[in-house]
Amino acid sequence: MSEPEGIEPPIQIVIVPVTAFQQNCSIVFDRATKAGAVIDPGGDVERILAALREHEVKVEKIVLTHGHIDHVGGAADLAEALEVPVIGPHEADRELIARVEDQARQFGVDGVRAVEPDLWLAEGDELTMAGRSFQVLHCPGHAPGHLVFFDKELRFAISGDVLFAGSVGRTDLPGGNHETLIASIRDKMLPLGDDVTFLPGHGPASTIGHERQTNPFLR
Repeated sequence: MSEPEGIEPPIQIVIVPVTAFQQNCSIVFDRATKAGAVIDPGGDVERILAALREHEVKVEKIVLTHGHIDHVGGAADLAEALEVPVIGPHEADRELIARVEDQARQFGVDGVRAVEPDLWLAEGDELTMAGRSFQVLHCPGHAPGHLVFFDKELRFAISGDVLFAGSVGRTDLPGGNHETLIASIRDKMLPLGDDVTFLPGHGPASTIGHERQTNPFLR
């Protein structure tokens, strides 16, 4: 999200690392109106609510990139607390999301409730967040229904667990496939352009260009 010096971008992003997985729960909101969305509330709902109060965000929706517990574990409680809909991911993750309580038991996590998305998204849809229009890209491989959200004008993407700074999403979980993941990165993310900044589900942001040149998994 590069802007001329001295000019702030129209949206602000607050990252709230949640749970032992240190997942990047992202709060994206319009600087002027404070309207926004919470992306991937994996848990620690009280911490997310505190951040929302601190920044005075008016949450309109909760958005999910995919159905793994570290991204959806707090969605049901947060949606109930805020009285907002849950949007996404792709319907191919329906089974994953339905089994989120089983995922919780597998990882020794307590207090997780299943969530039923109010709307599934698909390739080619447009998602409005924080007054912006994001293109919806279906990028399976890490999870069958994984989505990436891209703001073409701001040159900014939210990539979930598809692509990371220096790495890519793991594919040893149910529904994962390494060849499919690499194809998603090659065919969907890299063509967005080297100048695009992306925010992953874990760790720091990076750019497509930097990862194209340095990421060992893309060589």
